[in-house]
Amino acid sequence: MAVTLQFIGGADSVTGSKYLVRSGTQSLLVDCGLFQGFKQLRLRNWDALPVTPDSVDAVILTHAHLDHSGYVPKLQRDGFAGRVHVSPGTRDLCKILWPDSGHLQEEDAFYANRHGFSKHSPAEPLYDRQDAVNSLAQLQSHPWGEAFSPMPGWRATFSSAGHILGASSLLLEVGERRILFSGDLGRPDDLIMKPPQDPPAADTVLIESTYGNRVHPHEDAMAELAPALQRAAARSGVVVIPVFAVGRAQAILHAIATLKAQGLVPHHLPVYLDSPMAVHTTDLFRHHPDGHRLSPAQMQAMQDVAVMVESVQDSKALAKRHGPKVILSASGMATGGRVLHHLGLYLPDHRNMVILTGYQAPGTRGASLASGQVSVRIHGRDVDVKAEVVCMASASAHADSVQLLQWLSRMPKPPAQVYVVHGEAAASDALRWKIEHELGWRARVPDHLSVWPL
Repeated sequence: MAVTLQFIGGADSVTGSKYLVRSGTQSLLVDCGLFQGFKQLRLRNWDALPVTPDSVDAVILTHAHLDHSGYVPKLQRDGFAGRVHVSPGTRDLCKILWPDSGHLQEEDAFYANRHGFSKHSPAEPLYDRQDAVNSLAQLQSHPWGEAFSPMPGWRATFSSAGHILGASSLLLEVGERRILFSGDLGRPDDLIMKPPQDPPAADTVLIESTYGNRVHPHEDAMAELAPALQRAAARSGVVVIPVFAVGRAQAILHAIATLKAQGLVPHHLPVYLDSPMAVHTTDLFRHHPDGHRLSPAQMQAMQDVAVMVESVQDSKALAKRHGPKVILSASGMATGGRVLHHLGLYLPDHRNMVILTGYQAPGTRGASLASGQVSVRIHGRDVDVKAEVVCMASASAHADSVQLLQWLSRMPKPPAQVYVVHGEAAASDALRWKIEHELGWRARVPDHLSVWPL
């Protein structure tokens, strides 16, 4: 029976991952993510899919980051009634991320309507918190290495991908085809996550290319972080660190705890984790010890190093605490959430600092800050950027181009076709070239909405 693959997200961009696999009358989505970044990409979240939600039989998620999972509540609200298959770590993270995503969208719409800076009247969320809560009932978890059947005649197996808690690569077997989805691959030398497992044999491979044209520096994150925090503390500045609530927040907390224990960062420097989602995610590390490198003592130190800020009132109160301090707050690309209020307050002062700790997608405020723009727009107003902006090149949770090729090279045999996905055009094409010329395999960068037979 013919099997086809359609790229309805994660092609020609590093966001919105959605891969539609069809066999006969059956349809399955691998990943179901939100588009983020440039406005023309975000607008795709409102477009009708090339398949009706009620005709999708099942969804499988490689991991919980919203650019891979955050569209599920809208899919469910629009008619999807099947199961969403995940690893146990992804299940627990989705329980945190999805309701928070719905709540933030409600808040952003309310704020836009209140201050009148939206072109839509009224501004509405893509989905709300209740939509997200409703979709959680569809989650079904499966351990790494244990095959499951998402639909009759289909077989799927997760393996660990590193990156964040629960992150998985997926081997999908249907119609005598073996299709391997890398998901987002972590780094072998990540501060807190274990390295990805070796890939199994497959006929077709989809490989992410976030860092497909870059190599991470040899310097580790703590070597970059220590002098930055020392500089800011010496001038009594406030350090704002936009963090991904899942993964980067915990890695930076672990790094700060280690640096304080080594005497490389002032022990009295206050640290605040201002993100309920990040606070709850940090707690999850205790429940999934098989997915990370941290010992029980390191997990405790990671939690003890910061004041955990959950309520809106406590978040607002941070502005009244003077003197040097470090505020970690979501989101990691400064696209929304509480970090925008901190940036609006602290960016105009040259004594302060913003530390960017991961990939900044084009079109995000994080990318604007990284590029050296002198002002950024926050909540409908232009904010001067006088604070020092530090980009931590070593803090990424993604494998670089060398590490991606090394992962592919560990396949038992060459696949018939590799599709390079989830990357900017330059990064995807650079990785395609390397796969073709260094591994000698067929590789292609697919177009958005293109369909290919398998």
